[in-house]
Amino acid sequence: MLKVGLTGGIGSGKSEVSRGLVARGAVLIDSDAMAREVVEPGTPGLAAIVEEFGPGVLRADGALDREKLGSIVFSDPEKLAALNGITHPLIGARGQELLAAAPEGSIVVYDVPLLAENRLKPLYDLVVVVDAPVETQLDRLTSQRGMTEEAAGARIAAQATREERRAIADHVIDNSGTLEELHAHIDALWADLQKRLAAA
Repeated sequence: MLKVGLTGGIGSGKSEVSRGLVARGAVLIDSDAMAREVVEPGTPGLAAIVEEFGPGVLRADGALDREKLGSIVFSDPEKLAALNGITHPLIGARGQELLAAAPEGSIVVYDVPLLAENRLKPLYDLVVVVDAPVETQLDRLTSQRGMTEEAAGARIAAQATREERRAIADHVIDNSGTLEELHAHIDALWADLQKRLAAA
């Protein structure tokens, strides 16, 4: 089994890379998907968030209002740390369950947005960073996700810098070009991962 940490800044195209790797045969363990799962209505995770941040972070249907919570934590490092203290252990436990279920000899890709920020490199056999210029990230967030430039800038600023991410990378995928170029990079990466798995 080969454990690959995949990361990149918001708007870098990391999700496209993870979809591309899954299409080529990787097993995906997605931190964002697990982060949503562990705070669904009725979970201990959601109860702990309400206890920490108050019932104002819930929507009328009892589900977590992610935008409301985001607006609270992304501008306050202490509140962000409190949220992470609740969710990260739950996400870690769910990740272990998914890893145990992966077939033997799999290339397991962990999609982890905050891999650099949380110093998680030692958990993986290698780390892949999807990289794009900040201007490109801003453009994608405003045009594709409908964020204001201010909101997009705040999200980018709350994450590690490009340099910090590249410093922990075993493999960097440049996603400043076309989709075709990106998929050529993914093909090259997949070939390298298969070689590493065979060598291991």
